[in-house]
Amino acid sequence: MIKPQTFIFYGIVGSGKGTQVELLQKYLKDNNFSDDVLFTSTGSEFRELIKVDSYTSSKVKNTMEKGFLQPNFLTTSLFANILIKNLKENTTIIADGYPRTVEQSEAFEDMMNFYDRNEVKIIYIELDKEEAIKRMKLRGRADDTDEGIANRFDEYIKNVVPSMNYFMNKGGYTIYTINGSQSINDVHTEIISKLNFI
Repeated sequence: MIKPQTFIFYGIVGSGKGTQVELLQKYLKDNNFSDDVLFTSTGSEFRELIKVDSYTSSKVKNTMEKGFLQPNFLTTSLFANILIKNLKENTTIIADGYPRTVEQSEAFEDMMNFYDRNEVKIIYIELDKEEAIKRMKLRGRADDTDEGIANRFDEYIKNVVPSMNYFMNKGGYTIYTINGSQSINDVHTEIISKLNFI
């Protein structure tokens, strides 16, 4: 058993991050790299949150429908809670949807320092805007309106890309750029290949 791994997935909305996270999880378990994989999706947490009837959930729903990022304090607290409840010493972490702003990247770094995680692998699935829009229209999620999609792209350029760039040339963090326009299988193969598993 190798030491627990820590992964962050980055990519424009529609780049297939969720699918690739599932494939990586399966790969790690099937090949005995890790028997305890913690997948953290703040997006899923927010979608669960809006099912509950509360003042917070109504605010979150409104922000989500418009395609804007949720506030830092809320996203960070959700992510931190997932770690507090589920993380064990040998747990492999796969983070999708966090961090998404520079402030969140700083908080993430603090958390990793606290948990002695000094080797973080960032998987950046690169995809152009036109292809991403095409894919989003096909999946037909309720918040994939024209306005929601446009706002998400703006947020991505303004906040998410700088959040990833925060880790560039930082000790203990490596960014692997993956061609997201390939087939699902080819994207997975490239990820595994670049991570030196095969």
